[in-house]
Amino acid sequence: MNKYFLVLFLLIGFKSFAQESKFESENLSRTEKAEFPGGDEVFTKEFLKMIHGYIDLRKYAVNGQFTFLFDITTDGKVDNLKVLPKVKDSELFIDDMNFAIKRVKKKWKPAMQDGKPVVSKKVIKINFTSDHFDLGD
Repeated sequence: MNKYFLVLFLLIGFKSFAQESKFESENLSRTEKAEFPGGDEVFTKEFLKMIHGYIDLRKYAVNGQFTFLFDITTDGKVDNLKVLPKVKDSELFIDDMNFAIKRVKKKWKPAMQDGKPVVSKKVIKINFTSDHFDLGD
């Protein structure tokens, strides 16, 4: 009789461990980052060419590393440029950088999510050196 209780107890125990938990599949979406033809280095070189070709950097105190934050639209264009850190005449500087970044000829390949282009954010860091220093007021 004890053997029957032991077998019954073990079967009930194994049954509870053998319960299948329902696996909920996560909604995994396939995403691809935005890409510039040739990569970020090629974009940075092209951008610097446009800056040096069209912008007079002597107007600004630009020394050190600057971070450029911008959106890549669904059609591969650059939009909503922000520049950090702020500099003297920061709004003019951002306007000039906007002008230069729009002069880069090639378009970005937009980010893709589930096979559809989506707006994405991009961060590029560039080191500037110039002969002009902002000595303060």
